[in-house]
Amino acid sequence: MKLFKYISTLFLIISLFGCGIYSFTGADTGDAKTFQVNFFQNNAELVEPGLDIDFTNALQDLIQNQTSLNLVNTGGDLLFEGEIVEYRIAPMTATSDSRAAQNRLTISVNVRYFNSLDSEKDFETRFSFFRDYGADEQLIGAFKDEVHAFIFERLTQDIFNASLANW
Repeated sequence: MKLFKYISTLFLIISLFGCGIYSFTGADTGDAKTFQVNFFQNNAELVEPGLDIDFTNALQDLIQNQTSLNLVNTGGDLLFEGEIVEYRIAPMTATSDSRAAQNRLTISVNVRYFNSLDSEKDFETRFSFFRDYGADEQLIGAFKDEVHAFIFERLTQDIFNASLANW
């Protein structure tokens, strides 16, 4: 019985210490303590007002929510910068009378990531995502916000995975 008690205690201690180094988000921030997200200017041919600040904020929010890094304005250990390079609405399917039945909004961003503590992890990559919607729906107001949020969620998660996920 004493042996069982010792083994159980040892197992409990190992389990508790083992959980301390695991990250449920899969983030590998190394020794970084801070991150910086520079303003993502909208350089797309079709400029949607406010898209730039909304995307910049979405990326900042995702990193803050999924890591213990602190957001700074300058001198971050990890730096994200880039620009919105595409905002395009295109018809995807047609009806029998040659009208669009469905449209697709595509947003693409070019991202430069710099890790001041490990330059081998630096990269520059283009990320893109889209959402289809009915041609009878207007991309305005709350619906536009919903579509943007859907695309931003996918884009920012892809950026996070490329820069900080180690899986």
